[in-house]
Amino acid sequence: MKLNEILIKPILTEKANAFQEKKRTFSFRVAKQANKLEIKTAVESFYGVSVEDVRTVVVPGKNKSRFTKSGFVKGRKPAYKKAYVVVAEGETIDLYSNI
Repeated sequence: MKLNEILIKPILTEKANAFQEKKRTFSFRVAKQANKLEIKTAVESFYGVSVEDVRTVVVPGKNKSRFTKSGFVKGRKPAYKKAYVVVAEGETIDLYSNI
C-alpha cells in the first residue's frame, strides 16, 4: 500500500484527547488492509515523530434503524479499523494545525 492510503483520518473525541494528554497515544482511522508496520512508517513519515508502539482494533459494523415520515428505514454502518499509536517520550503530534 502507498503511505497516503494507509492513514484515513485522526480520531478527535474526548476519549482520544484524554489518551493524548495522559499516555502519548494518538488514534487514527486506517485502511483495513494496513498492518502495524505500515501504520508505523506512515505516522513517522507524515508527522516526523518516532513511534514506540502500535495497537490496532477492527470495529465491527452495526445495524441501524430509524422511523421517518416515509416509514421505517433500516441500514448498516460499515466496519472500520483504527490504530492507537504511542509516540516517544517528549514528542507530540499537532492534529489541530490543519483545521
